Amino acid sequence: MAEPDQRLFFLLQRAAHTLRVAADRRCVAAAGVTTAQVGALFAVRERPGITQRELAGALGLRESAVTALVGRISAAGLVTRAAHPREHRAVVLELSEKGVAALDAVRPEIDRFNADLRALLGERGFSQTADALHRLAHWQG
Repeated sequence: MAEPDQRLFFLLQRAAHTLRVAADRRCVAAAGVTTAQVGALFAVRERPGITQRELAGALGLRESAVTALVGRISAAGLVTRAAHPREHRAVVLELSEKGVAALDAVRPEIDRFNADLRALLGERGFSQTADALHRLAHWQG
């Protein structure tokens, strides 16, 4: 029997791609939003009035990527943009009613997706994987 692949970086990229494709398919079917959009909507819900710069930090993305993402979710009516009260170049983001409805619609699918991953990995494997990925996501390299 061949040894399991130990190229961790490659495996993480491959797993991330596989999971993103599967989760995107489910989220789009359930609520018409991608996982990237869901992540942004959750961040805006958690911090109403968040700026695009703060959103970029929360999502771990470049500001240019967040500008495009905010443009898409704003055009879809999922968030509203308003002038920042103190910074003339900044805008603040709030969830719209449509954004709240999208999160409500996608939440059961996210729960099912996590249940499927728990079934695949087992409860202990799921917890260990989540812990390891959390440490990797915050590693300073």
